[in-house]
Amino acid sequence: MFGIIVSKVFSSPPFSALCNTFFFKSLSAKRAHVCFDSIVYFNSTTLLQENTSTTTMASSPKCLGKECSAPGPVPNGQIRLYSMRFCPFAQRTRLVLTAKGVKHDIININLVSKPDWFLKKNPFGTVPVLETSSGQVIYESPITCEYLDEVYPEKKLLPSDPFERAQQKMLLELYSKVIPYFYKISMGKKRGEDVSTAEAEFTEKLVQLNEALANKKTKYFGGDSITMIDYLIWPWFERAEMMGVKHCLAKTPELRKWIELMFEDPVVKATMFNTDVHKVFFDSYMDGKPNYDYGL
Repeated sequence: MFGIIVSKVFSSPPFSALCNTFFFKSLSAKRAHVCFDSIVYFNSTTLLQENTSTTTMASSPKCLGKECSAPGPVPNGQIRLYSMRFCPFAQRTRLVLTAKGVKHDIININLVSKPDWFLKKNPFGTVPVLETSSGQVIYESPITCEYLDEVYPEKKLLPSDPFERAQQKMLLELYSKVIPYFYKISMGKKRGEDVSTAEAEFTEKLVQLNEALANKKTKYFGGDSITMIDYLIWPWFERAEMMGVKHCLAKTPELRKWIELMFEDPVVKATMFNTDVHKVFFDSYMDGKPNYDYGL
């Protein structure tokens, strides 16, 4: 959903192509691919226990490209996530899977050279995509996350109260207007453009987000414990330093405190990359040769 929204807001193909892959075909990065073991199985409890360092690179398999054959069926009793290691939209789903302790496997997709079998599962060619053992397919990050919360009712992340659920969805809609600025500013800087206007607009939107949190008078956007909305908002703030927008948070004390608390969350620690790793990928992407398998 948000991939489509932001591509309408900013017409620059590199921005839209970062996770919404409509424009990847324009990049000259078509290479032959060797297919490695395609699936890594996850027990989220073990993942939370072992991967708690902010310098640890989240475990994941190498990506599959156009030359790679389709993986086997999803085993009974678990679910499959088609992802890309550095995609913030796919990270939303990884956060929810980990928080809820859902047994799952991950298959990463080369978004420059997408396999035909993947496009049959999701004609948009975007990640995240969920697939069940019965062959059901679900895509778009907020939809996948809500689906997981309904199908796996243990440790609910969405509020049970209808009004509180509606509030989270309204806040998510507000945040969808914030996401494009992360890319417009960071990419503009790398291209040597004047981003002062974008930074001023971004700062204003962050102040609005800060006010929403301050009005709650709670630690997190959904209360005094982490809920769905926190995980849906988080991935871009993990990348704020790398994207050169951290200074835009100067007037948002509640939001800065929220970021500190989120960095300490075991689920976030289990699914994150540090700033240096994010920067290597982002630079490779900006050079037109995204290194999806960096560090593997």
